[in-house]
Amino acid sequence: MNRIKEIFFRLRNEPMGIFGLVLVLLVVVCAVFAPFLVTHDPNALDIAHRLGGPSADHWMGTDQLGRDVFSRVVMGSRIAVWVALVTVSLSLGIGLVLGMMAGYGPKWLDSGLLLLFDTLRSFPTIMFALALVTVFGPSLQTVIIVIVATTFPVYGRMVRTQTQALAGNEFIVAEEAMGAGMMRVLGVHILPNIVGPLFIVASMDIPVVITIEAGLSFLGVGVRPPTPSWGAILNDGYAYIRNTPWIIIFGGIPLIVTTLGFTFLGESMRDMFDPKLRKDL
Repeated sequence: MNRIKEIFFRLRNEPMGIFGLVLVLLVVVCAVFAPFLVTHDPNALDIAHRLGGPSADHWMGTDQLGRDVFSRVVMGSRIAVWVALVTVSLSLGIGLVLGMMAGYGPKWLDSGLLLLFDTLRSFPTIMFALALVTVFGPSLQTVIIVIVATTFPVYGRMVRTQTQALAGNEFIVAEEAMGAGMMRVLGVHILPNIVGPLFIVASMDIPVVITIEAGLSFLGVGVRPPTPSWGAILNDGYAYIRNTPWIIIFGGIPLIVTTLGFTFLGESMRDMFDPKLRKDL
């Protein structure tokens, strides 16, 4: 509790951090309370009012099937936030475990895990996504697999580097001399020293993950229709951008807001709690 108070106290002196926090809270509140914020059924068809402009009844207009764009944008925030939380948590957990094993384990294990990290990172995200879609078919689960597989090697490499830097410190050597095992050294002494900076980097990766999900849905290999997704909304609006630009405009604004919010908040927290992290990255 005192740690949370300290964070908010420091953020008061960071205008960019406060602005980012407000945007993040806006996105999170929108996702949590989406069913209560929508004005229409996001999947309800109304062909008679298709491609209608913004009005008192439809604040962001309607798409090619007459669906309310505002309601679809609000419900799409649930998909974006849920995918971001699941994929970042999985990537962080996998990268943390494998990175510590690579940094503290024997040389052969380090070489093998580095080969795994480099192999997965060598595949372009879109090509990797298309390959998995061919095998498993387009779905939200496929999107999660693609994002986790292409992002956990980044965390793994970062954790490996920090683990190797800490492994030679005197307090680690002393602990090993007293008979401490690998699990105790990693869990008690190394993990607490690397998890803070890692969480800061993970918070700044959330908008990247949301953008990847939106991009895959835009290409038709992500969330399946008629589920509301920011990428699917952009895809719907792209075909009618010359005559009805409001669909793609209002579909793109949430991505901009999310990116700015998490980036500003993450950078402020990095500068406050780990100013050396910028040099390390």
